Amino acid sequence: MSQLIDVRRRAFLRASGVTVLSASAVALLAGSEKMALAQPGNAANDVGILNTALGLEHEAISAYQVGATSGLLQKPVLEVAVKFQSDHKAHRDALAATIKKLGGTPVAARSDAEVAQALNAAALKTQADVLRLAQRLEKGAANAYIGVIPSFNDKMLAQVSARLAADEAMHWIVLSQALKDPLPSNALSFGA
Repeated sequence: MSQLIDVRRRAFLRASGVTVLSASAVALLAGSEKMALAQPGNAANDVGILNTALGLEHEAISAYQVGATSGLLQKPVLEVAVKFQSDHKAHRDALAATIKKLGGTPVAARSDAEVAQALNAAALKTQADVLRLAQRLEKGAANAYIGVIPSFNDKMLAQVSARLAADEAMHWIVLSQALKDPLPSNALSFGA
């Protein structure tokens, strides 16, 4: 069920609040291998935190696949879902590459069928149902990435986390517009 994903997001927040990524992991995520080599750090902790984030990206990719193959999404909405899935694939690839560069093994994705069962995809009956599920998952992802920003000592990692959160928030906004939801009634609606 979606509770499993929410539990994993909370675990990611808790783990990241206790342990922050090293400067070398931040440099690798930011695309600077040369800077990474010059940084000290604890690769094992970094790999663990990055693998938790990678697991969340795997779940997002599968969730969009479930939606795309459900037959419930009409063409313009389906195209947007595929675009958002490609964003999550880019997040996945960056995280997996960083884990490998740190000497770790990226966590494997669960099957689409396992994710579908966890999300109770059988209950999805309309395009709006699929969009509501994606909207809830995107807001959860944005909040997870926002939630870890204050725990980072390294400004580069905070920036990477903010960029990931911005992608997730953008996805949430587009999905909300597609659902014709009103704007949030209060400011600061993310990260609370």
